[in-house]
Amino acid sequence: MILRKTLSFTGVLTATLLALVVSGNALAQEKRPDPLQIARGAKAWADNCGRCHNIRSPSEVGDKEWHVSVAHMRVRANIPGNVARDIKVFLQSSN
Repeated sequence: MILRKTLSFTGVLTATLLALVVSGNALAQEKRPDPLQIARGAKAWADNCGRCHNIRSPSEVGDKEWHVSVAHMRVRANIPGNVARDIKVFLQSSN
């Protein structure tokens, strides 16, 4: 009886740890920006944003602030959603 409880506890613990490792790997892969998206974002930033703005130092602005700024400027400058996402990825990749 004790052996069965130990094995089931070990099985649950192993499954839990495996799930955490797999989900952690998925999150790590999600956060890695696509180099092509960064390149598209850099070009889009130069074409749309660089006319009026100098790029800020990466240490000045965090990911959340870039998200808010890009959302705001998307509306003001009438930037399509896919282009705004590329710009945001480019800006966040500089942090």
